[in-house]
Amino acid sequence: MTITVYSKPACVQCTATTRAMDRQGITYNIVDVSADEDAYALVQGLGYRQVPVVIAGERHWAGFRPDMIGALAS
Repeated sequence: MTITVYSKPACVQCTATTRAMDRQGITYNIVDVSADEDAYALVQGLGYRQVPVVIAGERHWAGFRPDMIGALAS
């Protein structure tokens, strides 16, 4: 499964999300929505107004969600 974290610079929740994924040994890609207009449009199209937005297969969520990150590691 491909996991993508849509992020932006100096985002505390984004850093917390990627650090938690690193601790769990989860492999992911990071896309900076402030530098990628298509990624920004994708995140908005999903109805999100904040980052991070994590897309993992069919699941997606916004914000720092340790519960969802833990479910990915299972």
